[in-house]
Order: sequence, then structure tokens, then C-alpha cells
Amino acid sequence: MSRTHESTHEGTHEGTHEGTKSGTREGTFEALRGQLQEAAATFADGPDALEGILLGLVDDVDRAVREPLEIFPVCHHSPASALAMARRLREKQPKVVYLELCEDMAPLLTELRNCRLPVAVQAFATEVDGFPAEWSPLSVVAPITEASAEYQAIAYALDTPGVELVLVDRSSDHVFQWDARGTTHSAEPADPDAPPAEEEAALHGDAVGVEIGDLRPRFAELEEHLLRHGRVRHWSEWWHQYVELPLGDSDHDTYRQVMLLIGSLFRRLAPGDPHRVRVDEDRERYMWTRMREHLTATGTDPDDCLYICGAFHAASRVAEFGVHGTDTFEIGPRTATKWQHGLIPSSHAAIEAQFGLAAGSVSIAATVWAKNVKRTRVEPYRLEGQAGAKKTRAKKTTAAAAPVRALPPSEPALPPSDKLTGFLRQPPVLDRLDEAELLGWSVEIVRAARRNGYLASTADAIAVFETSILLAGMRDRAKPTPYDFQDAAVTCIEKDTVPGRRDVRRLVDIMMGGDRIGQVGYDALPPLARDVHDRLAPLNLKLQQRGVQRALLDVASQPELGRCSDVLWMLRYLMPQGAARPIMGERKLGERPIQESWDLALGTHQRALIELGYEGVSIEQVLEQRLRRTAYAPGATAATVLEAVEDATLYLGGRRLTDELGTRALEVLSAERSVDGAPEVLRRVRRLLAYYRTSEPVLPPWIESFVKAGYAHYCTLLPTAFTDEDATVRHVAAMLGFLFSMESLALSLGCDRTQLELAVAQSHPEDPSKTALLWAAQTQLGNLSRADLRARCDELLGNPLVVPAYPRYLSGFVHALEPVPGLTDFVVEAVSNAFGRLPDPVLLPWLPTLITTLRSGGSELAPLLIREAGRIFPGRLAVLDAWAPPWRAQPEPQAVPPARRADDDRGAALLAAHPATCDAVASLLGCDGTWGTANPGPSGAALAGLHPDTALALEVLLAGP
Repeated sequence: MSRTHESTHEGTHEGTHEGTKSGTREGTFEALRGQLQEAAATFADGPDALEGILLGLVDDVDRAVREPLEIFPVCHHSPASALAMARRLREKQPKVVYLELCEDMAPLLTELRNCRLPVAVQAFATEVDGFPAEWSPLSVVAPITEASAEYQAIAYALDTPGVELVLVDRSSDHVFQWDARGTTHSAEPADPDAPPAEEEAALHGDAVGVEIGDLRPRFAELEEHLLRHGRVRHWSEWWHQYVELPLGDSDHDTYRQVMLLIGSLFRRLAPGDPHRVRVDEDRERYMWTRMREHLTATGTDPDDCLYICGAFHAASRVAEFGVHGTDTFEIGPRTATKWQHGLIPSSHAAIEAQFGLAAGSVSIAATVWAKNVKRTRVEPYRLEGQAGAKKTRAKKTTAAAAPVRALPPSEPALPPSDKLTGFLRQPPVLDRLDEAELLGWSVEIVRAARRNGYLASTADAIAVFETSILLAGMRDRAKPTPYDFQDAAVTCIEKDTVPGRRDVRRLVDIMMGGDRIGQVGYDALPPLARDVHDRLAPLNLKLQQRGVQRALLDVASQPELGRCSDVLWMLRYLMPQGAARPIMGERKLGERPIQESWDLALGTHQRALIELGYEGVSIEQVLEQRLRRTAYAPGATAATVLEAVEDATLYLGGRRLTDELGTRALEVLSAERSVDGAPEVLRRVRRLLAYYRTSEPVLPPWIESFVKAGYAHYCTLLPTAFTDEDATVRHVAAMLGFLFSMESLALSLGCDRTQLELAVAQSHPEDPSKTALLWAAQTQLGNLSRADLRARCDELLGNPLVVPAYPRYLSGFVHALEPVPGLTDFVVEAVSNAFGRLPDPVLLPWLPTLITTLRSGGSELAPLLIREAGRIFPGRLAVLDAWAPPWRAQPEPQAVPPARRADDDRGAALLAAHPATCDAVASLLGCDGTWGTANPGPSGAALAGLHPDTALALEVLLAGP
């Protein structure tokens, strides 16, 4: 951003003040200037210090009032500003409305008629170009309520033929170009000890808030002084008491001059933060530059225009101010970041939380707005077809559409008169007490308190009524305000504890209008959100309503609901927890749903659904983009990429994306030099192999390449992993599990088993658990017999020096069940011997380790041990005393085949009857030979002869008693 005007804040003040002295001394506010000079000389030590500030305030007002292009100062979410705006629009009927709002948000304003206010206009960017990557995602929101001046201007411009609405503030891209990341965008810093925000208060997320008319003292001492002498607790209450109420019934000139005075006061007494001052002044230069460009391009008369901005910016003193200001400011280009725009639901609580307003202040403002409209009979502007707006009679609307008074073209505009002096000199208007209204409040709060568990009675209603009047009198008010009533209700009803979920202060907020939550209509939703609602239409649910709704899907009897199930599972993956929560049913590889039950809250999480629409036009496209982003992330591992492959298979189907991500998983695995992800890789590869073997005629090429590369990869890393202290026994067990379980497939694809044998032979672990794991691997390879393994364990138990470390060997054997499940019986034997022979000081400290080991791998290891222990140990208590472990009951049989008898005929009758197959194989191998003659007669059952006990027992059973 190039800035050609770099004058300092103080220098701008002085130059403007001197120019006003010399040029406009005999002006509209000459009487007010004289009074302020007398006051400065009386109350200040010298005339220069205070006189410069007081006269500067009048100069700022005079300058803004005399500007040919009418400036209308507003305060955000102010009922007085909204009412004055509606009145002024009907009087002036401008042809062009310039509005202080990000210029790139203009196309969205027409969609406001399809929404129920409050909503927020949002600019969103996920892929940044020109900003640091850690800033992503970028989000800017501008909330709009019905009780706001900007909504009145928007509704007037959009529904009045021949009126043009021009947004003149900086773009969303410039918001982040000018504001350094890390600055606070809300009026008050967040309290680290504060409780977490409610769901309604978090509707804007972490977006940067843009509001029209941010009017709050930036001088902390000034705000503290105003609150203390105004006898109020926070700024929202001060503004309501001393600005909203006095300006509620004022005319246009009085309202305009008072707001300009307040803006100038807060601007001149603001601390000189160089960055914030520079941003504010550049925004003013930006807006005036845009307005002059539009006036020049269209030839519009400034008298037919209306400029709506915050009172702080209306009292600007930059050189570019006004239609005759200098054109030295250059607007820099935007970055290459692609911005998406949409409408998201907002709420009163979200506006209060983002802009540092008091809780309930926006709800009270909405209530005051409704009362002002009813009292003054001013017909506000509402967009035609506005969702949630009250329908008005056609007759009344037609009558109100005519302007109150419009000056004819030949009649010159009268110079502005001094309404500021009279307003400042008049005593405060004492409103008479509205007893009926206060009594209704008192009765209603007692009724609400009783519904929420408070033991409130009629006496409490009387106490609240009287206390409200008492508090208002103590604070110099003739009429209790909603804040006085709230304090009185808390004092009289609130006890030591809150019996329900809401306290009395929250009940008063609800009674005063509650936290109104907006909703974006179907027609204003992005294509993705509309597509989701269309595809879920067979559920016959009102998904745009807030709250949780139960959806029952009987896919077996209604197959068309299967497509709804697919959408819901994708939404569960993409959206926050709670938006789509399955109650019954699950989705696994190779399985299809029969019946499902869901809790849906898409209306509550409408913002998240809308932001999905910024990423694509369908949820399938967004899901594919996120899976690719995960797989190609700089820190992606083979396990995370395989997870993306599994998710793509579960939710999207098809082979295109899974083959691409599978190839990516192969690349990542080949580049890895650690084994931290081996357990996850093993688990996911097993699942994918089982799925492809049952659903595909052949395995995909990528998974064959993955198994082949993984076999060589883990063989290479195995010796290092056995000695690496960072590699745990679980990681090494997972590596061996991959090698042994994938061995048959890897060998069929061309791998050599010698790789594994050499890797095991080169492994020399020092840790006892890894040593036991190595012994299990040697047993699986045939290099170590069961007898030798049992002898080694007995030797460990017989060595008193090794006994304290024996539980660690057992941990290694337990982990060995992953790669060598055939050792389950031996592991049960080893654990049983440990329980029988280890002393308690050694055994008891190991038990927690055994439990945590089984719990971490419980889904695979525990069932194996339990099933084997159930097979070995007796099932009845009566036979326990006579029971002996099978490894002690009989010696291990020798692996010596029985001698063959000479007269035993073991010829292969089938081969002798059909010798052609053997002849062909022999010819292929180059072997010559002749066939022998098979001895006639049966060969007999040799096994039954060697072990006749089974046959004899069967004979006794069949013979019976």
C-alpha cells in the first residue's frame, strides 16, 4: 500500500485548526465559539491548552456540516442512528448512497432479503497468496441488525428505483494488508480467566470484525471519567442513557451536529497510537478517493448524495476530506488471495462478544428501536420479502413511501443552523415514570425466575418494582432504565446459588428481547449448502431450524435413503462435532448400512456449512480437496496418507483418488527414516488388503507396490530399530507384524526371504523386551525351536540376577503376539510360570505394565490370550485340584516319523491311474524314469493303529450302557 500523504496526527490537527480560524471565524457556530472561549479562560490555567481542544471540536463540526456532500454520522447498532437515518432518507430521497463498508461485499447485499436478521456479511479465504501461511484462513465479517442505520440505508437503496448504493471502504484484502497480525480488533481484550463463550457468542469464530460507526472513547481515562460521573457500570449503559435517549426524538440537524461533536471529541482525545491513527486516516482517504472517483465517473451532483459513515470518521481532518479535497492518495493493488463471499448467521451475543459490548446491550437496543418506531410513527425501511420481518399493510406502506418534504430543484438549500448550542444548554428531559411498563417487567421477571427454579413470589415483584425506582433516583434518573431494572432484579431475586442453568441477569436479557439469532435463507446459501439440503430432503426434516433433530434411516426397506447416509457421513467428517452425530450405525470398509439413527443440528451449525461452500460446489469436491491437502502436507507420514486413502474409499468410492493417494503413501514411506508410524501403517494396510481381497478381482497396483516396498523398507530398518532407544517394543513388533503378515504377498511379488533372515540375524538388542521379541521372530523363522525357547525362559527364572528383569521379557512376549500369533499358547505358559514362580516384590510392580500393554493393544492381543487361556485352564472349579498344566503333564513328542513297514502299501493310486501329469512335469524338468507297480490291497489306517485310545473311546460311546 503506497501512502503519499504521511502527515502526522498532531500536524493535521494544527493545520486544520489554524485554517478554520482564518477562514470561518464568522460562521454558524460563532456564538458557541465565544462561550467555549469564556469557559476555557475560566476553568483552565491558560487559554491555549483547553481552548485549542474546545474550538477544535466546533471547527470539526462546522467543517463537516458545510461539506457539499452530506455526511451522516452513525454509531453501530444504535436505535437513535437507525431512526434518524430512516427519517432523513424519507426527507432527502438521495439518488446515491455512499456507505462505509468493504467495497468487495456489495454483491451480497441483495441476498439480505432472503435472511432473518441478524446476519453477517463475510469475506473468507482459505488459500492465501501475499500473506503468511500461518494466517490462513482469513475471515472478515460485518454484522447487520434491523436496528442499525446501515440496514436502513441498504433497504432504501435496494428497494427504491433509480437509487445506487456504493460501498466505499477498503476491501477485505486491504483489511489484512493494513492491520498487523496480532493487534486487537475488539474494543476490550479477552480475559484469560473468563469462562468459555457460549455457542451463540461464537457464531463469528475468529473473524476480524468490521463495523460501521465504531464510536467508543480510546482514551481510557476519559471513559473511566464518563462512567464514574454518569453512575453507570459500562460504556453501553452510558451511551444508552446520555446519547440514545436524548437523541431519540431530536431533529436531523441536532442529531447530526451532536454525533459529529461526539466523534470529534473521541478523536481528539484518543491516544496517539501511530499504527491505529495511520489506519484510520488511510481509511478516510480511501473512502473520499472512491467517492470522488464515482462522482467524476457518473457526473452525479453531490447534493443528491448521502455519505453514511461512523461519527469518528465523519470528523476527519485529512487533506483528502470532501469533494474538493486533494487527490494525492494512491490505492494500492490487492494481493492474489482468492476471496469468497457469503452470508453467515449472527446473533446479538456474537456481536457483543466480538466488539466488546456489554452482555444484553444489543438486545436492549433492539427493544428500544421497536419502542421508538411505535412512539414516533416513523416508517422504517425493510427489504421486500425480508424473512422474519413483520408484514405491514399495503395502505400504510404506500402512504409512508412518500417523502415528508423534498426541496424542489429551484429552491436553494438553506445554510445549516446552530442546533448544537441549544442542545448543550438545555436541561435533561425528565421522562415521567411508566409504571405500567415497569410493573409488567417486575411481574414477568418473577414468572421467569419461578420457571427456572427460583423461589420468587409476588413480594419479590413488588421489591423489584420499588428497588428499580430507588436505584434510578440514586443515579439521578426519573425513569428506571433496563439496566436499573436488571440490577434491581439481581438484588431482590438472586440468592446464594443459581438453581437452574440461567441466572437472573440472563433471564432479564431474555425478557428484554433475548439473544436473537439470525438465519440465512435457502436462496442466499452457497451452492454447496443448497445441494446438501436438497440431497437430505427425503428425510423430511426442517434442517434449517436450530436445535437437534433425530433422523431415522431404514436403508434396507428404503434404499434411496442410502444416498442420504452417504451425505451424512461426509458431513460428519467435514463439519464440527455435533453437526451430524451418529447414534446407531457405523461405516466400515466393505460394509453397507442397514439401519441408522442420527442427531442433526445443521441449523445450529449453519455458519460451518456455509464456509464449506467457500471451498467448493459439492461436499465431494471439498472432501477430495481436504484429503489431498492432508496427503501432500509437508509433515505427512505414511500413516496419515493411508488414513486419507481409507477415508477416500469409505466416503467417495472409486479408484481414481485412492490410487493417487496410495501412490503418494508409497513415496512417503520410502522417504521415512523412523518407525514411529509402523503400528498405524500395519493396521491400515491390513484393513485395506482385507477390503480389496473381498471386493476387487485383483489388488490395486499401488498396494502391491506398497507391500513390496514396505517389506524391503522395514527389513532395512529392523536391525537399527532393535538397538534404537527411541524405537519402542511396540514399534518393532509392528514392523515384524508387517514383515510376517505380508510375507506371502511380498514373496509372490518378487521379494526375497533372505532379506528378512539377514535382518533378524543382524539384530542384537540389549533391551530385555526387544530380546524376547527377537526370540519370537527367530521361532517364527524356524531358527529357534519351542524347546529351546522354553529352556531359555526357564534359565531366566532360575537366575536370581535376571529375575527382576523377567517381567520385561514377558512384555516382549506379549507384544510378540502381533507378529507371531502362533506363540499364544507359549505366552500363556510364560505368564503362568511367572505368576507361579516370581516373588511378589518383582511380580506386583509389573502388573500395571501388563495391564497397560493389554489395554493399548487390547483389540488384538487380549482376545488371543483370553481365548487360549480359556482353552488351557479348566472351566470348572471341581477339577482345578487335579488339573495339571499341559506343558508339565507330558513331554513334548519327538519329531521322528514312525518306521515304515515293509508290507505297508503307501502307493499313490491316483497318480498311478493317471500318470500323464507326472510324465509331463518329469519331461519339463528333464528327468527320466519308469513307473513301479502298486501292490494291490488296502494300506490300512496307520494313525488309528498307533493311537487306538480314540477309537476305543468312540466304540464305548456308541455301544452305550
